[in-house]
Amino acid sequence: MKRLSFLLFAFCAPLFAADPVESDYYKITTFETPKETAMEVGSIDLLPDGRLVMGTRRGEIWIVSGAGSSDPSAVSYKLFASGLHEVLGIAYNPKDKNIYATTRYEITRLNDTDGDGRADVFDNVNDDWGVSGDYHEYAIGSRFDKAGDLWVTLCLTGSFSSAAPFRGWALRIKPDGKMVPTCSGIRSPGGMGFDADGEVYYCDNQGPWHGSCTLQHLVPGSFQGHPGGNVWYDQAPNMGPRPIDPIPEAFQGERNRKDARPGGDPDRMVKERERIKQLLPPAVYLVHGKIGNSASAIICDTSAGKFGPFAKQLFIADQSHSNLSRVFLETINGIKQGVVFPFRSGFSSGPIGGRMDEEGRVFIGGSDRGWGARGGKPYCFEKVEWTGKLPFEVHEMRARNDGFELTFTQPVDAATAGDVKSYSMREFTYAYREQYGGDEVDEVLPKITAARVAADGKSVRLTIAPLTRGHIHELHFEGVRSARKLPLLHTVGYYTLNEIPAK
Repeated sequence: MKRLSFLLFAFCAPLFAADPVESDYYKITTFETPKETAMEVGSIDLLPDGRLVMGTRRGEIWIVSGAGSSDPSAVSYKLFASGLHEVLGIAYNPKDKNIYATTRYEITRLNDTDGDGRADVFDNVNDDWGVSGDYHEYAIGSRFDKAGDLWVTLCLTGSFSSAAPFRGWALRIKPDGKMVPTCSGIRSPGGMGFDADGEVYYCDNQGPWHGSCTLQHLVPGSFQGHPGGNVWYDQAPNMGPRPIDPIPEAFQGERNRKDARPGGDPDRMVKERERIKQLLPPAVYLVHGKIGNSASAIICDTSAGKFGPFAKQLFIADQSHSNLSRVFLETINGIKQGVVFPFRSGFSSGPIGGRMDEEGRVFIGGSDRGWGARGGKPYCFEKVEWTGKLPFEVHEMRARNDGFELTFTQPVDAATAGDVKSYSMREFTYAYREQYGGDEVDEVLPKITAARVAADGKSVRLTIAPLTRGHIHELHFEGVRSARKLPLLHTVGYYTLNEIPAK
């Protein structure tokens, strides 16, 4: 009887298997950090020999060895520099073999001329934006771009206004040290990064004129949405005329009118884009409270499959929620837009700096100082690695003129993936206004009328009406199963539909 019971359990075991969890696919390793410091990592870059260089909120720069090892105890730290002011950007320059730090008040070039592992020459590359006593005038720096420039995004004064030059701007620092004002309209940046093509992005945070955290595409000459810093256009002749200011209290809630045309009127961001020619909408809304509350590092998967099936996609850290989210982007009518999915939660503090190495290992560090973080620890330095198991996920979500096309990381079960009842969608936006943040407003409940599974079982075409330009399209797909009858690891995506493709 015992033998029969065992065989019956073994045969039925897959029916009782636990649902997949994130740690099955992506493992987090937490490193011990030096006892003599609070390792509040604000920025990370790679050195040619595989070591890491990390800047901290405490103004230190550390060289880290052994973090790529499978043995966490192999990690070691060497203090390279100290006495700087909030290193929220770090970049290794392969041309001159120096390290460049973006601090509160300048970009500093650091060199170890005597080879003892400590910087002994500190050169000011550029400090044209000055410094004030405001606690919130953070300066977030990038790595070097394709042209050899460094980018800096400057937070507004107190996160609300611009009381010092170019607060609320993105600047480029050329190889000769010249500062070039490049984009206005920034509010409170939390991180910068590049996509696989070298395009530059930053994450802005919820506040006035920003109903939620966002991923923003930094196109030279663009206005990113917050008018506070536009007072400095007279010092940026290369930018052309100052943009028209957005209209305060602009949102009207028009879509609930009975006489609204089918599909409803465009939202206020769409209308303001028509009026303010330089205004560039967010590429992706990082939906407040669901994806995160304080977006930070931007990490592109350039590992060619060593980090799993998401090559060339972006991963966005959130300091408040202690997580990483995943973003797929596309370009429609010349405008970046795309979808954000949950990816990996469970970091022990609030991620701020992040970097992926050539082996597909993601290094993350941060702190909870000032805002708190779900992770619960005051600071952290951690590593995320793919376990080699393939998660069943929506791989891409692409906009079509009559709906969306989903691709999956594994073949789907045709019966569930082809059933419209496996999906549900709602659409909403945030009021583009000067008040701080805001609720999800102007909800639309479209109808999903068809779900067509491709012959290869790897994609599904959803027919949906109406689509609403300028709205976030929140798609749930709880009912979809893989060909092996597994549920999706994550069952929701939030697509920011700036443009609807032509037929």
